[in-house]
Amino acid sequence: MTSWLSSRAALPIFLKQLLPWKPELKDQAEKLLTEMEAFHPDDVAQALDRVAFDRHAGFHDGVRAYQKHPYRRPRDDARTDTPVIWEDGSTRVYDFGPTAPQKGKGTGEIVLLVPSLVNRGYILDLNEKRSFARYLARCGYRPLLVEWGYPGMDEANFGLDDYIAGRLVTILQDVADMNGGPVPVVGYCMGGVLALAATLVDPAQVSRLILLATPWDFMAAGPTQSRIAAAFAPSLPQMLAIHDTLPVDVLQSLFASLDPFMIGEKFRRFHAMATDSGKARDFVGLEDWLNDGVPLPRRVAVDCLIGWYVENKPAKGQWQIDGIDINPGDLSCPVLTVIPENDRIVPPESAQALFDACPEDVRSELHPSSGHIGMMVGSRAEKSTWKPLVDWLAS
Repeated sequence: MTSWLSSRAALPIFLKQLLPWKPELKDQAEKLLTEMEAFHPDDVAQALDRVAFDRHAGFHDGVRAYQKHPYRRPRDDARTDTPVIWEDGSTRVYDFGPTAPQKGKGTGEIVLLVPSLVNRGYILDLNEKRSFARYLARCGYRPLLVEWGYPGMDEANFGLDDYIAGRLVTILQDVADMNGGPVPVVGYCMGGVLALAATLVDPAQVSRLILLATPWDFMAAGPTQSRIAAAFAPSLPQMLAIHDTLPVDVLQSLFASLDPFMIGEKFRRFHAMATDSGKARDFVGLEDWLNDGVPLPRRVAVDCLIGWYVENKPAKGQWQIDGIDINPGDLSCPVLTVIPENDRIVPPESAQALFDACPEDVRSELHPSSGHIGMMVGSRAEKSTWKPLVDWLAS
């Protein structure tokens, strides 16, 4: 609806050639204007209305089809093949070793998987076909997946120090004891920032570090994200005075604002899929994960939204955990930064800044031709991301 209203408002300005265009779009705009001169302005406006209403109807039909789709992911407590081996407060660690198809196959070296705090960890185990964790088990590793869970009473006053220097470092120490030595750690998105910090707080527990689409310089791709966060910042204290946590809906709206047209497009595509197809099932599983966000404790919300997105403390060398400067240049273990080329959530420039800040003698980089989420669950994820990661772990 917003795109229709804005298009309607811009149409007279465009026809009068008063609309400014980006240089790379100028030729296309002039060609479109020439084509439109053959039609009466009223006919053009009516054509615009028809397209807008068709798109809105397609979006509506796609949402209804998603809501009625029969697929449901099994609840965590109903899954018997991934036992919980560590638990504290809302945080659990799931063992994916038993998912290996051959007995004893997934009992090798432990790999710790660290997801974001704002999303559920099962993006790394979306379903049996699209599961990086199960792929690692098939390759002979013993993957352990951290699931932060929804903040409860234990986490009500948590800040990033508590999650990193408390929970994550403790998990690392216990897991390293189980492994008989330091373990490889894989961090995804915000989880990569947490994994990086935990590695610097207790480097003896980490043998290798993989950072998947991990942001670092929040200004590297321009001020768009920081402007969104800055516009939201004044209302943050009032919101957190009412709520114990930053609600999921607020976080979802912030992410959606990065690409507001994507929502309509994906549901229109979904409506065209066969209900019983694998693509439709994958779409529902992924959309359920997107809608299964996790609220942030108030201190974490301030640390991230203000400290990272507005003040850019990590890239400025001003971010500390437990009194320790979190500087990628201090890493001593081999580190692989994975920077998807079409990432709209973590701009490639932001993740590239993290690679550039790591010591030259320990760093490697991988640039899959994919987006932020497709990198891990897309149809080409195994070839473009999973296998290169396993190859690097084995090198």
